[in-house]
Amino acid sequence: MTIFSRIIAGEIPCFKVAENDDFIAFLDVNPLVKGHTLVVPKQETDYIFDIDDSKLGAMMTFAKRVALAAGKAIPCKKVGVAVIGLEVPHAHIHLIPMQKEGDILFSNKRLKLEKEEFQQIADAIISHL
Repeated sequence: MTIFSRIIAGEIPCFKVAENDDFIAFLDVNPLVKGHTLVVPKQETDYIFDIDDSKLGAMMTFAKRVALAAGKAIPCKKVGVAVIGLEVPHAHIHLIPMQKEGDILFSNKRLKLEKEEFQQIADAIISHL
């Protein structure tokens, strides 16, 4: 069971911003920037391109909804999308509010935020869904 499956099962807390029967979106606890959000399928699949085509399309539609809300909640030029897939063996999409292209570099130092700030960010994104 991956860390994401444990989050989905409620065993590990998260700052959830959206959820439906198939997907969940929550703030990355080691964000590159404020509002860095993960979109995760509830069905544990390691490789994103192993997801059935219709589910993958639905995942992108779900991610778009979250990205548009994040873009309204977090001052940014665009919300970038990245799929890396090596850090956790559970497919997921990174949504990263960007002021410049360098904001999406995974070699950048991660932010350290307090619980209250994570909750404020989550609440702001939720308010735009």
